[in-house]
Amino acid sequence: MGDPFRALIDRVRPDAEPVEYARLVTLARQRGPDARDQLASVLVETERPLWAREIAAFALGSAGDRRAFETLVFLLNYRDPVCCATAAQALERLRDPRTAKAAAALATNELRTAYALYPVRLLTALRAPESVPTLINVLQRLLIGPLHYWPIAEACVQGLGALGDRRAIPVLDAAAEMHRLSPAAKAALARIPG
Repeated sequence: MGDPFRALIDRVRPDAEPVEYARLVTLARQRGPDARDQLASVLVETERPLWAREIAAFALGSAGDRRAFETLVFLLNYRDPVCCATAAQALERLRDPRTAKAAAALATNELRTAYALYPVRLLTALRAPESVPTLINVLQRLLIGPLHYWPIAEACVQGLGALGDRRAIPVLDAAAEMHRLSPAAKAALARIPG
C-alpha cells in the first residue's frame, strides 16, 4: 500500500481510538483473507467512526476487494478533499467496473460541483468510456456559468488533454478563450493527435 497508506494512517491517528486503530492497521498490513473479512465487517457495522471505515476501505480497495466499493464512493464524495484524494487512489487500484459510472455521476452532479475535483481526476486516470464525455460535459457547464470552480475546470482541461480524444477539441477551444484556462487548454490541445 506504501506512502498513501502511511499518509492515511498518520492523518487519522489523532482522532482514532488507539487500540482499535492498532488492530485495523495490523489487519490492513496482513492482507490475507481473514484480515480482509474482518476489515469488511468494519464497513457494515453500525456506528463505526469515519477514520475506521476509511482505513478498512482503503486497505480493501488497495487489495482489489470489491466490498470496499460503496464506502470508497461515499468517501470520494466527502467534504474533506484529503479524504476524497485517498478514496480516489483506492478506487483506481480497486479496478471495479462500476467505478467510472459512479465517478461520472459525482462529477456531473450540479449540486456537488465543489466536490467534483477528485471524481474528475479519477475519470482521467481510469480512461473509461465514460471519461471523455463526462469531462466534456462538466467543462461545458462550467464555461457557460460563472466560473467559480477554476480548479475543477482546469482538471477537466488537463484530463481531456491527457485522454487525447478529438471530441474534446471544441470545448478546449472554448476554454482557450478564457484567460485563466488558456495556457492549460492550449497545452491540452497540443496533446491531441491530428
